[in-house]
Amino acid sequence: MIPEFAEAAIDHERRQADWKQSLATTVRDPARLLQHLGFSSDPGLIDAARRAARHFPLRVPMGYIARMQPGDIHDPLLRQVLPLAEELANAPGYRSDPVGDMPAMVKPGLLHKYHGRVLLVTTGACAIHCRYCFRREFPYTQADPKRDDWQSALQYVAADRSINEIILSGGDPLTLTDHSLAKLLGQCGQIPHLQRLRIHSRIPVVLPERVNDSLCDVLSQSSLQIIHVIHSNHAQEIDNSVVRAVARLRANGELVYNQTVLLKGVNDSVAALKSLSETLITIGVQPYYLHLLDQVRGTHHFNVESKTALSLIQELSRSVPGYMLPQLVREQAGKPAKSRFCLDSGCKKTST
Repeated sequence: MIPEFAEAAIDHERRQADWKQSLATTVRDPARLLQHLGFSSDPGLIDAARRAARHFPLRVPMGYIARMQPGDIHDPLLRQVLPLAEELANAPGYRSDPVGDMPAMVKPGLLHKYHGRVLLVTTGACAIHCRYCFRREFPYTQADPKRDDWQSALQYVAADRSINEIILSGGDPLTLTDHSLAKLLGQCGQIPHLQRLRIHSRIPVVLPERVNDSLCDVLSQSSLQIIHVIHSNHAQEIDNSVVRAVARLRANGELVYNQTVLLKGVNDSVAALKSLSETLITIGVQPYYLHLLDQVRGTHHFNVESKTALSLIQELSRSVPGYMLPQLVREQAGKPAKSRFCLDSGCKKTST
């Protein structure tokens, strides 16, 4: 008979391995993805998907695929991850760095765009490759802050007392091992003027098994206030495993917000946006931002015009209470803040 403490240790190791195994076994071949969803072999669709994936690879966890509707090529989750021929077409105004990451990089992987906060691109690794990703052409190999064990980035932060918040982004910071994350959080906690640490991650939605006891222990040991900004675009993404992941973060005493990208064919309707906001509030997540598409090359087919977006958010504001309403924003290279769209017709655009 296995002693109780040994059973607990075995269970801990199993749960640790679960998320790593899920990450290691993500689907990377469009034909396999379509096969899982019951599509008959379509050489034209598969060939186009594979050509697009050569420019930006496919990657999607099995748990996320399980939330898609088999046989529906227009499924809002499938549309976010399936490479399409449209990605290979050139579109005016779409470029490699639409939000000005490179001019804002003050140290490898460290972006300083806005007063009081910096963003650290912790890794190029993601659990999922969203086809609309604005960093799909980011030079992760050259801009690697881990080369010197984060030292140059953190020395910059330590030298500027106006910085009180650091944002961990990527890639996805929760693809880091617990050891690496604990080390980074510990180093950030040693900077006296840092007060908050924000984690921008899609993992609680697409690979929720990553949010386990071990991760929560790491986060709870930080001396900084931890704020999570998760990323969900559609209520269909939120199943019971996501509910449990969010509950773990909230039980840890951490704030959880959500940001959404407005995507044509995914969530560009009042019904979809309302369902998402209601679902988020139900599980204890505050709707935060509704982003207009960052116009990176290969994503023009997702674009929703700003006039249409403003009309959607105005109609949404008449359908949900104010606390469920995300801010409609656009990030523009070189601007001192994100541009926020006012709902009143006579109101000028402001910044946040």
